[in-house]
Amino acid sequence: MKKVLLVDDDVDFCEATKLLLDSKGYEVILAYDGKEGLGKVRAEKPDLVILDVMMPEMSGYDVCVVLKADPELKNIPVILLTAVDQALFKTTYTKAMGLMTEADDYIAKPVEPEELVRRVEDLLSKT
Repeated sequence: MKKVLLVDDDVDFCEATKLLLDSKGYEVILAYDGKEGLGKVRAEKPDLVILDVMMPEMSGYDVCVVLKADPELKNIPVILLTAVDQALFKTTYTKAMGLMTEADDYIAKPVEPEELVRRVEDLLSKT
């Protein structure tokens, strides 16, 4: 069973997405901020990480940069999931920043559940 770590400060989104991915046969681990997510990546060694960008403690961009710089973790696929496109005038985060993190995929919120599953399956089929 493939293990997916979902890191997002939106508890409702986490629970709904966990149910969705559980139903597709994935083991889903949840974290609610960047620091907690980074710790869980190191402890759990998931097969894939889904990171929200705008979170307390540590942004998804920062977590992704740390993961991709770590020789033991850099090959874990990372999907950045964010509402940055919608919040562009309210945030200092940009889409270009996301592309510079070496994330394996970048999905704008809101995302259709089927699209998220498809992207997860695509990345996991390459590992």
